Amino acid sequence: MDPSSITLLLTSDGSAVLAETCAAFTPGGELKLVERLRRRYDAAVVTAAVTQASLRHRAAAKFGVTDAARMYFTPDGLEQATRTTVGVHRAARIAHTLPGATVVDLGCGIGGDLISAARAGLRVTGVERDPATAAAAQANLAALGLAGEVLVGDAEAQDVSQYDVVFADPARRADGRRVFDHNAYSPPWSFITDLLTGTACVKVAPGIPHDAVPEGVEAEWVSDAGEVKEAALWSGKLYAGTTRRATLLPSGATVTSAPEVESAPVGQYIYEPDGAVVRAGLVTAVAAAVDGWLVDPRIAYVSSDTLAATPLASAYEVIEELPYKEKALRSWVRAHGIGTLEIKKRGVDFDPAVLRKKLSPKGSATATLIVTRIGRDAVAYSCRRLALPLHSNI
Repeated sequence: MDPSSITLLLTSDGSAVLAETCAAFTPGGELKLVERLRRRYDAAVVTAAVTQASLRHRAAAKFGVTDAARMYFTPDGLEQATRTTVGVHRAARIAHTLPGATVVDLGCGIGGDLISAARAGLRVTGVERDPATAAAAQANLAALGLAGEVLVGDAEAQDVSQYDVVFADPARRADGRRVFDHNAYSPPWSFITDLLTGTACVKVAPGIPHDAVPEGVEAEWVSDAGEVKEAALWSGKLYAGTTRRATLLPSGATVTSAPEVESAPVGQYIYEPDGAVVRAGLVTAVAAAVDGWLVDPRIAYVSSDTLAATPLASAYEVIEELPYKEKALRSWVRAHGIGTLEIKKRGVDFDPAVLRKKLSPKGSATATLIVTRIGRDAVAYSCRRLALPLHSNI
């Protein structure tokens, strides 16, 4: 997609074609829609409009139906964009610490973080090296009635000294593939660490090693609806004095410290910490919240004889311990008429989908099977998932 495609859709005629296309769009019906529209409109406008309608449909999951229906996207820009709930959380933290601050977003993509920051009352400037993506970002600010400018350029060439806050979202893809090594980011990690000597927030992958985080910088892992989305590094005036933090959305529960906890045999309940808590290395905070212990010092499962509501973990009632043997587990499934089987695992190398197929659940009952390693042994537990009310008093 090139800038002209988005420019076409911003004209009055292009906007009319886009509106008609979005109204008629259904997933899987793109080819027929293109054929119908090309009878009346220019092929380039139709292609751009149908592509944009498809992207808007996909974007609703990240940006909500209302915003997505007004925004402009590129395929890569949508893929890499921050989910709105996470962007709003991050922008609120910046605005709370530095109200009305000027923020430059290096590598702003289609402008998701610019939108959240502008709505939080921050004054925003985006920098994006891809012209089509930059055009989409500028169009999105305008479409949502938000102030801000987007510059086409390289992040490393910008003078950031004029801004109160630098936000960076380094590219984590190369040749169409996701990059997990922080040393392979673009701009390079040396540029990122230099930014973090000032007041900055840098979005990184959740797998960032703890020892890669510079001294005096907070690493915050964020999950949304139980799914880990990203980590963010906070420095300078945005540094809150803690090394690691886990934040769980939408509740907003956050934890920054974890006590030392002993290990003991599995009790009446097993707690599975949220992924952000696990990534942050704060699993024992769950144990403290539920008066519990670790099932193994190297495994991120907590057990307790106390049933306690916590936003930090999911709770399971332990029904019985089972041998981790396929024949025994298949007999257990048949004996209890289990048809819906959730399989959880930690510390044991197997594919839950493959094991589920081998166990052939066919009954009407529902169960959870938790398989973990305790010491050198793999152990399985028949469990019942518990739905508990959550609170955020950590």
